[in-house]
Amino acid sequence: MEKINEKVNYCLNCKTKPCSNKGCPLGNQIPQFIEQIKQENYKKAYEILSETTVLQGICGRICPHQKQCQGSCVRGIKGEPVSIGDLEAFTFDAMIEKEDSLLNCYAEEIKKNKSNKKVAVIGGGPAGLTASAFLAKQGLQVTIYEKYDYLGGLLVHGIPEFRLPKEIVKKTVDKILQLGIQVKYHQQLGKDILLQDLEKQYDAIFLSMGANRSSKMRVEGEQLKGVYGGNELLEHQLHPDYKGKIVAVVGGGNVAMDCARTIKKLGAKEVKVIYRRAREQMPAEDKEVEEAMREGIEFLFQNNIVKIIGKEKVEKVELIKTELVQKEEDTRLVPVNIEGSNYEIKMDYIIMALGSEVESYVKNLGLKTNKWGNIAVNENYQTSNPKIYAGGDLAGMKATVAWAAHSGREAASNIIENLNRS
Repeated sequence: MEKINEKVNYCLNCKTKPCSNKGCPLGNQIPQFIEQIKQENYKKAYEILSETTVLQGICGRICPHQKQCQGSCVRGIKGEPVSIGDLEAFTFDAMIEKEDSLLNCYAEEIKKNKSNKKVAVIGGGPAGLTASAFLAKQGLQVTIYEKYDYLGGLLVHGIPEFRLPKEIVKKTVDKILQLGIQVKYHQQLGKDILLQDLEKQYDAIFLSMGANRSSKMRVEGEQLKGVYGGNELLEHQLHPDYKGKIVAVVGGGNVAMDCARTIKKLGAKEVKVIYRRAREQMPAEDKEVEEAMREGIEFLFQNNIVKIIGKEKVEKVELIKTELVQKEEDTRLVPVNIEGSNYEIKMDYIIMALGSEVESYVKNLGLKTNKWGNIAVNENYQTSNPKIYAGGDLAGMKATVAWAAHSGREAASNIIENLNRS
């Protein structure tokens, strides 16, 4: 408690509030909720956060705070920023035993806005959960269709336990479902349920199935046994035996860090992260990179894979060093291969963690897609079918939990506005 008091008293409650207005994708009222913690009014702090988010305990733990809220904190200009993430997580934890806490925040609104309008939400990840909560808050009848037997999406199967305890996700989901949301499990779009059938049953549909198919490098040897997609490994937990093995993880984001750290904990002899740019350009949060380094993971910065070598399975990998060059059309330095700098290293497994793509069935939904295969949406998150909305990774939003939640909340707002007009 002494540390919490120290953290809340460190906040200046400045007039411009860049942490909220600039740094937070959800626009959380950060100084306001911190002020309530100062006064030990944790319920009010929770209520303030609940105006903009329903993922307090999650975002407080796994958001890239240094790139978002804390990165915009005034105190961070000359010293350490306010520990906003820790304080958000503390607020959730302080209310976690109050079973109806979120329902209490919204009870009056739900009662006042009671509606017969029905909305289907496809996918129970961060975008879908957030959309469902804000739709239910406005009195709409919400049903989530989820392909697994649990809700949370990548919060459960994409982020390791050491970064986000599953119990926190479960308690977050439980609080959201208390708003009166129905769930139908084992319902995969295109297999167990069809979009055209849902259109007949619901006034609006929100698609939020995510995009969890690992992108490929398209280099020679990528088809060899021993090459895995990072997203699929984390989702399905079908890891090979890493004991005594040398493993390369290709990529520089949080998925790459999660894969590398998980594989190291599972007993790999050596884990090397291969990244074609410099450390300063890594999208992964600094604290995740630092943790990986402390755990003995080696980083090969400014290295690019040229070829994966082996007969039937991975035996070696050929790398080439890169230099960073400024090109007029790019906003950041571009890695360019240095001719003649090729070299080979022994390798047993290679994990591709370069980003993600939508599942192949998405192109058969009859909705317009963009050049990357994501479902195309307008500024109101509407697809080419005005009755159907989409958000999160499926619609190509920025790949963080907070941005996915932001898209779910904003889509819900537009659904409500359009249904009220009809």
